[in-house]
Amino acid sequence: MQSMSPGRRAGYPRIILSQLSETPHGEEENGSDQGTRREKCECLDSDPLSGPPKYKREEDVDTDGVTRVPEVEHTKEEEMDNKKRVTRADFLRGAAVTGAGLVAASCGQPATPTAGPTAAPTAAPTAAPTIGPTKDKIVVGAARPLSGPWASIGDSAFGPIMKMWQEDVNAEGGIYVEEYGKKLPVEYIVYDDTSDLGTMVRLTEKLIVEDQVDILFPACGSSMIQAQGPIANKYGMVYLTAEGGATTMKDALPGLPYVFVCLSFSDWYQLPVLADMLKAAGAETAYMVNMADVYGIEYGGVSTIEFNRVGIDIVGNVTIPIFTEEFGPIIKVAKDANPDVFCVWGYPWIVMPATAESMAQGFNPKCWIGGPGANFEYYKEQYFGPAAEGVSCFAVANRATSPEFAELFDKISALVGEANLDWWGHPLYTPLVQIWQTAIEETGTLNQEAIRKYIATHHFDTILGDTYFTMFEPGGGMMAYECHPGEIGQWQNGVCEIVGAGVGPNGKATADFVYPKPPWPTA
Repeated sequence: MQSMSPGRRAGYPRIILSQLSETPHGEEENGSDQGTRREKCECLDSDPLSGPPKYKREEDVDTDGVTRVPEVEHTKEEEMDNKKRVTRADFLRGAAVTGAGLVAASCGQPATPTAGPTAAPTAAPTAAPTIGPTKDKIVVGAARPLSGPWASIGDSAFGPIMKMWQEDVNAEGGIYVEEYGKKLPVEYIVYDDTSDLGTMVRLTEKLIVEDQVDILFPACGSSMIQAQGPIANKYGMVYLTAEGGATTMKDALPGLPYVFVCLSFSDWYQLPVLADMLKAAGAETAYMVNMADVYGIEYGGVSTIEFNRVGIDIVGNVTIPIFTEEFGPIIKVAKDANPDVFCVWGYPWIVMPATAESMAQGFNPKCWIGGPGANFEYYKEQYFGPAAEGVSCFAVANRATSPEFAELFDKISALVGEANLDWWGHPLYTPLVQIWQTAIEETGTLNQEAIRKYIATHHFDTILGDTYFTMFEPGGGMMAYECHPGEIGQWQNGVCEIVGAGVGPNGKATADFVYPKPPWPTA
């Protein structure tokens, strides 16, 4: 293992994704949650042209019009009326078995000392059987952007991997946990954080403290995981991140032993590879547009360092509001600067209009790179079609990387639609869930400390091959960049090719970098 030194409040929609049982009818919600809207959520397969997969919300409504939720808690009187049905809360608290042996013996004195039939010996009380821990499911909790702008990322990034993993695990009967002596299926509790940081923080505390989930899945976005990671660490919950960069978070990892970063990001090891590629191709100048968010700030800063390192002059470096709507003036100024390389460090709602405006103004630099956004299949499939040709992005693997990746992408496509493939995230989120499952099976427990120690000290056989974390002792770790097959992608002939290989033994490009990119198609 490599090591590095530092360098249930009412009011929240609760969504249970479960393949375990149907929602019972005729149950009333009680207590502080009465009147709170809760929903049952089912991820639907997407038409390849329908965009990011949507969540179908079906209110489970009884004939009296009351919204229902699986296994809600009841008052004592309701339990009597419902023949003492056991609720989900009862199961989560566990069942205790108690018993006592009652032995009655009486012996009368004989009238005479003559021998007679001997009384049967009194049987010794039998000890109650020892009952081990009981559990009927592994509960996975997450605060995810089911609505709001971040949903355009989450629905096509970690969301499909969550759905795929639950279906795969439960189809096999669950994950075997030695501590319980059986396989346990996976149930999700997913709250909608509405793409709001404060809401995500409150829901994360709720999942850990009130719902007492066994596994905490990550929120979506750089600012989100950098706020959520310390919360998970405070409660001793193992935390493997998905969507989100961690340039700033990296410096805090020595104090966050339960945090493990899984996604590639700016200086781990995307922008060093990009800078070397561009310099080798002959690029001399660059212009950057950075979203005013943790993500944009980090990428803008690292780009400056890496471009300066290889001698690429920065002719523009601007920060724009996170919800910029007018891109005309921004692109005009960039066009006037005439850079060889144009970088858009922002989320899809920035990358898409920036692309369209560049086309409209005929701004065609030799390299146009943006993300996240251009890394999703829907960038080409739904938005730009052949016009995506030559646009660069961040990408780790595609179907040509290996037969295993070809199978993975075909499987995800069948599950949520081709348009929702993520060439950057899916190759790294899949190892995330593989690592979780392996750690549970090998430790034989859901104990967070034991799982944390196992992840920190072992290599894993995942779809990437040999996969492990670079540890920032005495704290957490980051999935080693040597495990990445690729760092940079480019749209070529309708395929997101890997043109910037990773720097480790797993590094593999699937095509040569095209520089300069072809011109935008004319209307």
